[in-house]
Amino acid sequence: MNTVPVELGERRYDVVIGAGVRRELPAVVSAAVPSAARAVVVTQAGIGVDVDPGIPRDWFTIPDGEKAKSLAAVEELCRFFAHSGLSRSDVVIAVGGGVVTDLAGFAAASFHRGTPYVNVATTLLAQVDAAVGGKTGVNLPEGKNLVGAFWQPSAVLCDTEVLTTLPPREWASGRGEMAKYAFLDTGRPLDAGSDVPFLDAPLDEQVARCVAIKATVVAADEREGDGRMVLNYGHTLAHALEAVSLSPGSSLDLRHGEAVGVGLVFAALLARRLDRITDDGVDAHLRVVGAFDLSPDLPPGIDPELLLTFMTRDKKAHHDLTFVLDGPDGVAVVRGIDPGEVLATLGEMETMRQAPSP
Repeated sequence: MNTVPVELGERRYDVVIGAGVRRELPAVVSAAVPSAARAVVVTQAGIGVDVDPGIPRDWFTIPDGEKAKSLAAVEELCRFFAHSGLSRSDVVIAVGGGVVTDLAGFAAASFHRGTPYVNVATTLLAQVDAAVGGKTGVNLPEGKNLVGAFWQPSAVLCDTEVLTTLPPREWASGRGEMAKYAFLDTGRPLDAGSDVPFLDAPLDEQVARCVAIKATVVAADEREGDGRMVLNYGHTLAHALEAVSLSPGSSLDLRHGEAVGVGLVFAALLARRLDRITDDGVDAHLRVVGAFDLSPDLPPGIDPELLLTFMTRDKKAHHDLTFVLDGPDGVAVVRGIDPGEVLATLGEMETMRQAPSP
């Protein structure tokens, strides 16, 4: 069992990682939220993970899929909290992946202007990223995660035992975030010959390493100044692709980590276009994305102008186009990108996708 602290002063909490750690929930709740006399457990029907917080609890099941992250769902969940008699001294338990932890965390942040919550992360994506760091929120038709709050959990349990039942595409979703952390691991640019960080470590150690990287960044910049924005590496295009997939009538089916893999390659190509990295740096991105079994290809048939529109709404932007890009000193925030450079890079990705395999 690994324990990674997230050092935030009064809001400090532990992320506990290992096989079977969900069974530690009663002790964790007792220690992290000693005032809690009852709990509401929020989950999804397909999760299939039972937990016992050690206190009386009610269950609330949200719909499957990213579309569950809506303001209507927040209202429904908060009304359930009220009907169940939950007080601000009690606790919300989120059991599931990033959709559950984002939605339940935002509802907890809103109910009584702040109710404690504990995440029991059941997907690789949630364990290495979504359940840690206190960013909660829901989607709008205009973009992903545009409404939310910074509200730190009281504790996080990452039970690697439950990952054995994940379907392949859910694995891919988590691997996309792990690929991102590979570029943040050393703080230095990777080249085409570099070993991929932590790729060959046991799963518990891989999860712990990703959590430790995120914990260090969050402790230094809790509310997303330029420092924390590096955690969005690969996400500007990824979130735009996800916004397209959530649009009415869209046939695009792309998991978050799959979109991040595409976004990492896009970010590398854009960085090369801006003379921040060389061909060697692009090759390193392609190799890392491939090492995590992700496709680098931009899905066909998406209007580049539509992607650009969604990218202008990205949370990092200050009335401009802002990206996290690799460079001579590693990954950093770059503001004021010319839209023409973005469109040209999307065109380059389309050319790459259509090129015959060597």
